This record gives sequence, structure tokens and C-alpha cells, in this order.
Amino acid sequence: MIRRLSLSQRLTLVFTAILMLCAVAACAVQLYSSSRYGSAMVQRLSADLAPQIVASEALFDPQGRVNRPALKTLFDRLMTLNPAVELYLVSPEGDLLADAAPPGHIQRRRVSVADITRFLAADGWPVYGDDPRSSDKKVFSAAPVRQQGELRGYLYIILQGERFNALARSAWQDTLSITVLWTLLLVAACGALAGLLVWYWVTRPVRRLTAKVQGLDQDSLAAIKRLALETPEPNPGNEVALLRNRFIELARQIAGQWESLADSDRQRREFIANISHDLRTPLTSLLGYLETLSLKAETLSVEDNRHYLAIALRQGHKVRHLSQQLFELARLEHGSIKPQLEPFALAELIQDVTQKFDLAIETRRLTLAVDAPRGLPLLNADVSMIERVVTNLLDNAVRHTPPGGAIRLRLWQERGVIQVEVADNGPGIEPERREQLFERPSALGTRAAGEDRGGLGLLIVRRMLELHGGGIRLVEGAGGACFRFFVPI
Repeated sequence: MIRRLSLSQRLTLVFTAILMLCAVAACAVQLYSSSRYGSAMVQRLSADLAPQIVASEALFDPQGRVNRPALKTLFDRLMTLNPAVELYLVSPEGDLLADAAPPGHIQRRRVSVADITRFLAADGWPVYGDDPRSSDKKVFSAAPVRQQGELRGYLYIILQGERFNALARSAWQDTLSITVLWTLLLVAACGALAGLLVWYWVTRPVRRLTAKVQGLDQDSLAAIKRLALETPEPNPGNEVALLRNRFIELARQIAGQWESLADSDRQRREFIANISHDLRTPLTSLLGYLETLSLKAETLSVEDNRHYLAIALRQGHKVRHLSQQLFELARLEHGSIKPQLEPFALAELIQDVTQKFDLAIETRRLTLAVDAPRGLPLLNADVSMIERVVTNLLDNAVRHTPPGGAIRLRLWQERGVIQVEVADNGPGIEPERREQLFERPSALGTRAAGEDRGGLGLLIVRRMLELHGGGIRLVEGAGGACFRFFVPI
């Protein structure tokens, strides 16, 4: 039942219950305080009643026996003047020696002497004592009765007797009804005010936020984008504001992720289209030359046949190389290739890689400078992957450096990683292609006429380094192309 209630209904119910409890508690405290106040006032006003009677009346005869005729006259006179009081003569042990109660009204024949002692010591009023005519404790006045210096008993006066209780019960009912009535009216007024404040300060912002969240079911993306455009509160002062700011933050994250997914999907479609174009071009050339050889084999000279076969073979190698790169990139992205870590010296690996390019460097009259300081720590990585990274970057540098140019390869240790830099003095990377150099194949974008810039190699390099916890970037401001990558030690 309660689970079906709305937040406003729950808060109203809780506030009403709390107000009712507070009202009941306030009434109880008020009535208790009023009762103690009235009892204390009655006891203070009548505190000297018993001592005055003891001082003026002879309650025991000369033989030490109870003076019953004097007591009867005293009791009748005093209880006529003040019907609320009840007089008793008790022994030093607390036993009743004399009373004026009608037959059958006495319920106990012994009262607590400790209460009488505490009253005589004036130890915090009101002091309650035993009522012989009931089981309750009531305020009283008492005085010791002494004869020739010896304690004979106590004059014990109940200040709120039976007649007082009968009148008090009647007045109590009227007072209680009026108190309950005004309490209910006060609770209703406070409940209405509390409900209004709760509706304005709590439930209204929650309902607004709920309406925005519910809008996600109908038009989720548009609703998320609208929510992401809202301005969060700079200094939220309550939980609702914090919740609203959190929803706005989540909406912005979702909107950003959606844009990222849309961009990734766009890049994927462009990638597929460009890959198809790059595959179709050499395949078309290959098929063209093969058809030429097939149709004109008898008329072509031996030199032409060799020339056409060489071109067809070269185009076939391009197709094979591109397909191998695609397969390798797919395996890296899927996670089927895991680095096989082992310690090795990166400087020695770089020396081995550079030796594979000696012929190409000599043919193009290039200069290769390797700066590999001694004492570098061993690198814990996959040897084949790191070799592939260095080979790919050095191959790009050799292919795009003009004849007579220079290539620089440098490595150093920095903050727990080994940095490697491969730079050349070639034409460099076009500014419009630098931002997306590692997001999609550089060869698949808009090219300069007939220019080849490395295909899928940079994507493969980046992914291999990411598997090692490293990274790669293009150094800005360098003459030519300058790539810098790092690998954790």
C-alpha cells in the first residue's frame, strides 16, 4: 500500500504522523507539568497546616493514648472547612492510629515514613506520599507529634482527597476535550503549512526532474540533449539540486558518448569505403594487365610481356600487403593478439632494424643518425611488436625522405618510460591530416596527386603501443615528419 504512494503523499503522511506524535507528546508534557505545578502549589500553600494543628491541639492524652474525642472534633471541623483534605494520625512506623474515613474507604493501614521524612526535610517539592483511601500517591502535609520530647507519631494530612479527585475528574474531562480540540486544530494548521512548504521546496523540484527523466522514454536522444544543455547549479544546497546536477552530468556524458559513437560509425563507413577504393584500384590494374596478356599474348613482344607481368605482379603485391594489414589490424582491435613480454635491450633491437635498411639508405643517398646512449634499462615488452613499430616508422621515413636527405633516430629514458623519436627532413604531414593521423589510415583520406603515405601502418603501430601501455604522437613544429613513441619500462 505505502509503496504505491507518491513522494508527495509519503512526505505528507510522514509529516502528519510526526506532527501528531509531537502534539500528543506536547499535550502529555503540558498536562504532566500542569499537574506537578498544581500539586507543588497546593503543597507549598498547605505546608504549615499540619505543624499549626499539632501546635494548637492535643492529639494524645496525658497517658500517651490517642485523644479520640479531640481528634473527632478536629477532623470534623477541618474537613468541613476544607473538604479536599483528609486527616490521619499515624504511628512512628507509619501505621494508622486514627482517621475520619467512612467505613470501607480505607484501602491500606500503613503509609511510607520515608515520604514523611523527605517532606519534613523539604527535599524538592512536590513530595508525594501514600493515600490510605487509594493506591495512588498524593501531596500531603505532615508534622511530628511529640509528648515530653518523645515521638508519638505524625499528623498526616492528604491535601487532595476523594472529593477533590471527584471534582478534578470532571474538570479534567472538560480540559482534556478543549486541549485535544485545540491540538487537532493546531496540527491541522501546521500540517497544511508543512504540506505547502514540502510541495514548494521538495516535491515540486522532484516532480520537475521526474518529468524530464520520464521524457527519456518517448524521445530519449532529444531529451538527453536538451537536458545536457541545461546549466547546473554552481552551489547546490540540497539533495534535489545535487541529483539534478548529476543527471545533467550524466546527460552530457551520454551525449558525448553518442557523438563519439556517431563519429566512430562515420569513420567506420568512410574506412570501409576507402579500403574498397584502395583495393579496387590495384585489383582493376591487375585485372587489366592480365586481360591484356590473355588477349594479346601472341602479338606482344617478349619485352612487353615481361613489362606487363612485372606491373601485374607489383599490383598483386600491393593487394596482398593491404589485405595483410587489414587482417592484422582486425586481430589487434579484436584483442586476439596478446603481447608476449620479455626483457630485452631496445638499443640493440634498433641497431638490428637499421641494418635492414642499409641498401635502401645507400641507394637513395640518405644519412641515418642513431642516438642510443648506453646504460638504458631493459625493456619488458614483446620483441616482435616493438620491432614492427620501429620498422614501420623507419620505413615511412626512408620512403618519404628525398634523395640526399637525413633521418634521425633517438632514444632516451624519461620518468619510467623509454622515449623513441624517428624524424626526417622530408615534406612532412599536411596540416589538415595531422589531427586524424592515428584515427584512420592516412592513405585513405584525401591525397595529394599520386602520393602514398603509409596505409594502415600508423594504426597498427598505435594499437601495438597501446597494448603495452604506451603511445605515439606527431611532434609539432619539426621540419619534415617527426614521430615520438614511448613504452613503459
